[in-house]
Amino acid sequence: MAHTRVRIGVLGLALVAGLAVPATATAAHPAAAPAPRPAPAPTAEERRLDGDVPQEILRRSGFAAVAPGFARGLGRADSYREARRVVAREGSALWRRAVDRAQGRGPARGDISRDDDRPLYWARLGMTRELRVWEPGFRLTDRQRAALLGELERASRGQSDIRLPHTGADRHGKGLKRVLLTGFDPFTLDRDIRISNPSGAAALALDGTVIDTPDGPARVETAVFPVRWQDFAQGAVERALRPYLPEVDAFTTVSQGRVGRFDVERTNGAWRGGFADNENVSRTETVPVADPASQPQWTTTTLPYEAIAAADTGRFPVYDNTSVTEIPAGGTEPVVRPDGPTPGSTARAGGGGDYLSNEIAYRATLLRDRLGLDTTLPGGHVHTPVLQFGTGNTDPATGTVTDPAFVRNRLDIVAQVRAIVAVAVSAPGPDRS
Repeated sequence: MAHTRVRIGVLGLALVAGLAVPATATAAHPAAAPAPRPAPAPTAEERRLDGDVPQEILRRSGFAAVAPGFARGLGRADSYREARRVVAREGSALWRRAVDRAQGRGPARGDISRDDDRPLYWARLGMTRELRVWEPGFRLTDRQRAALLGELERASRGQSDIRLPHTGADRHGKGLKRVLLTGFDPFTLDRDIRISNPSGAAALALDGTVIDTPDGPARVETAVFPVRWQDFAQGAVERALRPYLPEVDAFTTVSQGRVGRFDVERTNGAWRGGFADNENVSRTETVPVADPASQPQWTTTTLPYEAIAAADTGRFPVYDNTSVTEIPAGGTEPVVRPDGPTPGSTARAGGGGDYLSNEIAYRATLLRDRLGLDTTLPGGHVHTPVLQFGTGNTDPATGTVTDPAFVRNRLDIVAQVRAIVAVAVSAPGPDRS
């Protein structure tokens, strides 16, 4: 698949002190009114929110009341501390509501398929827009508002809700394994605003579930990431994953990739290719990471790619994708290498391309390696097939927001992700010792 500049700069309220007057004055000068905060411009993502399709998705999923309810909660906050509690509570509640809906718990509150990931995305944007324009009855600095927005993002994406269980042997003497899986928001919305992302749907469907594998049960915890370059540059991936990678038995980042196929991406590259993110921002540069002096051009999957490709996991074929694009050592022009990078080369695209799916794979596997887990922890990236609408519903200008083939394709992709996870956590991985 393949994220954005979030303009959070908003001016705090300026308080102007009243002027003191001599005791003999017959009337006091009234204190100047606080200068109003300039109305912040909505982000590119938030500007899409009022379109007919997002509003229909919110209405038909029962999520239309989420943002207004959040605004009312903010309106009752009388301090920054209380506002943080509201943001954390409501952000987490949105995530749990989306997970429960996807997993069949509670009322559907609408006729859109329960497996749909889009209500979470559009409801979150409604909440961020409310928080961005909120004028509290107390002084709120730019930094505090940015912190609230960050808290809302993390909580509503499941990043604050990862709960790894204690391991323990079952009746067959096999312990409970722990798996971390990540998905993404919908993207390329200016091309077709109806788009759903099966990786996000898989995250909702699998969060907190237990999968039976040949090596015993495995508990899956999930989170979703934005399609925005800036969030990644600010360390969103590392901040979310660092506490958990040493504690899990496998991890996989997941995103939407190619038509009609799954790919296990063998190699990830340290390059951003410039494709616009959900904020319509482009970045063409080396992937920015901490300690760039020790940054490799390439990282490698430790998922059992041969076993995953060979297993019968579902109706879509699964490929061990070894291709990359590199500038060879001493060269100046990019070259496609079907069998992976050559020594000393410079990355121009990993197996997963040069967009944010490649970048999350690169960052997660680099973090794995820097934590010293490269020989023990299976982890890497899986690309799902592109989620397609049914025949006759492919034109975004005239098509409907869902159809039976669209739902069936998403359900099949999610089921196959589940089966791939079962193989990933139980099959022997590649030898990197």
